[in-house]
Amino acid sequence: MDEKGERESLNQIKLKPRISLFNGCTIIIGVIIGSGIFVSPKGVLLEAGSSGMALLIWLLSGAFAMIGAICYSELGTLIPKSGGDYAYIYEAFGPLPSFLFLWVALVIINPTSLAIIGITCATYALQPFYSCPVPDVVVNLFAGCIIAVLTFINCWDVRMATRTNDFFTITKLFALVLIITCGTYWMSLGHVENLQMPDVGEGTQTKVSAIAMAFYSGVFSFSGFSYLNFVTEELKNPFKNLPRAIYISIPVVTIVYMLVNIAYFSVLSVDEILDSDAVAITFADKILGSLGSKILMPLFVSFSCVGSLNGILITCSRMFFSGARNNQLPELFSMISIKQLTPIPSLIFLGGTSIIMLFIGNVFQLINYLSFAESLVVFASVAGLLKLRFTLPADQLRNRPIKINLLFPVVFFLMCLFLLILPFFHSDPWELIYGVFLVLSGIPIYAVFVWNQWRPSCIQSVWIGFTHFVQKLFYCVPEISSSS
Repeated sequence: MDEKGERESLNQIKLKPRISLFNGCTIIIGVIIGSGIFVSPKGVLLEAGSSGMALLIWLLSGAFAMIGAICYSELGTLIPKSGGDYAYIYEAFGPLPSFLFLWVALVIINPTSLAIIGITCATYALQPFYSCPVPDVVVNLFAGCIIAVLTFINCWDVRMATRTNDFFTITKLFALVLIITCGTYWMSLGHVENLQMPDVGEGTQTKVSAIAMAFYSGVFSFSGFSYLNFVTEELKNPFKNLPRAIYISIPVVTIVYMLVNIAYFSVLSVDEILDSDAVAITFADKILGSLGSKILMPLFVSFSCVGSLNGILITCSRMFFSGARNNQLPELFSMISIKQLTPIPSLIFLGGTSIIMLFIGNVFQLINYLSFAESLVVFASVAGLLKLRFTLPADQLRNRPIKINLLFPVVFFLMCLFLLILPFFHSDPWELIYGVFLVLSGIPIYAVFVWNQWRPSCIQSVWIGFTHFVQKLFYCVPEISSSS
């Protein structure tokens, strides 16, 4: 490359649109469908009481996710920036509320989620090689290796990362199709008593509170429907492909969830499902024998977890990148590799903190504290959409690429409000209080490190030196979109 070409190339260092419609669909499906549908889909059943009510709750949860996804499709094209919820809260409510979300996601939500999925992945991947429970140290080391490899892939090439995501999403869908096929075969043999009256309705809960909690569990099985919005700037033709990916993916997940649960209910009784620690393995043991329960299903569960890990790494690293671009995180996180055009510092931070989480104790307890915080984020984003509808200039609203009926965000806002208030009456209130305090703990951090611009010269010089070292090590610079 001549000097002019190299200079032009250096003047266009930014995230490139390299994610296709198919990649977008696999990101959404891959993040939503994790290990839960294989391991423990009994949260809904426990509250619903019967298979019939549980299936209805799954259908309603899919409809809820679809309404939310429709709202996010307008948000993603109205504010076409990477960062997802963070970018929308920032635009609608300003720097402090958006920083609070960024703080919780940075410190707890994302690294802890990745650590938990990594532990589940390693446990099931290693299970066929152990006749006894897999030692925790082995599980943690293997989980750390998986996260490290996926982090490297995401740093090296976006296309390689999306192809990895495509492969593991297709694999998990194949596994679920296998479960559906086995269930269909079982029913073809005449085993349909669990899906007929009176069995299908036996034990149905009629209490509004129990049905509400079943719906709450179902909705969280669809969390992740908005994750494609985190990479809007890297999506090809986002104004068309973002809504298309959403409208394709959510119905696919809903149908798959419904059919998989029907397969489970056709083979296993309600009591067998509630007594099982891993429903898919109990199902496979009854249908396929030891080959299915000891090899196939553990392998499929681990593959499903890898897909979820990779999808979260792709999307959530862009949130940190977006936060740094708004000067709410160190500039280091807004750096892009000159050669790979990937946000390497953000990816390494996310992968590194996730690996650290593996060795700090009971990470599962932390995620319980923050279910409230995750609900709050979706609530704030949709509230932001409603606010922007009334505060943005008329010409900008008139020319927005996607225009949904106001009824959609209003209904979704009210449903989110219900989901936000509900746990205070049905869960351990201390978990929710801890979650609130974790969110509010970001206020002093914001005051000291974001609002306050003064830094001691000794600390400033050390940090600048460290930033320059990282830039040289990974050959990365801040985003440059045009020549100066």
